[in-house]
Amino acid sequence: MLDDVDLGNRRLTIAGRVRPLDDVTLRLLLDWLEHRRRRWPNTANLHLLINNQTANTTSRASNHWVSAPMRGQDATLERLRVDRQLEEAMVKGPDPLHLAEVFGLDEKTAMRYADSAGALLQQAAKQPSQ
Repeated sequence: MLDDVDLGNRRLTIAGRVRPLDDVTLRLLLDWLEHRRRRWPNTANLHLLINNQTANTTSRASNHWVSAPMRGQDATLERLRVDRQLEEAMVKGPDPLHLAEVFGLDEKTAMRYADSAGALLQQAAKQPSQ
């Protein structure tokens, strides 16, 4: 919902969990909101994601509409999610508590990502700089 977007604090609430917005996601969100405002300036629909069929209603866009553009692509939503989680672990350090909080992961999954990031960081530290 639009109320789940907190641009001032760079946060988005998804399924009741508050998540920080990184620079890329913030830029994409701002672009989408601008597109939404220009395309459907008089919509009363409070859902964040709307389309031609839902702009004149109060219903949300379908799951198919959201996921269809990703079908057949090398970068699936699942692969993007996993890549984003691993990158976060490498940038912020392999801290499973941080990963669990940011992504809403269970403890075993967070520890697995932290272990993978730690191994990659150690491997990178052992390689000679070029």
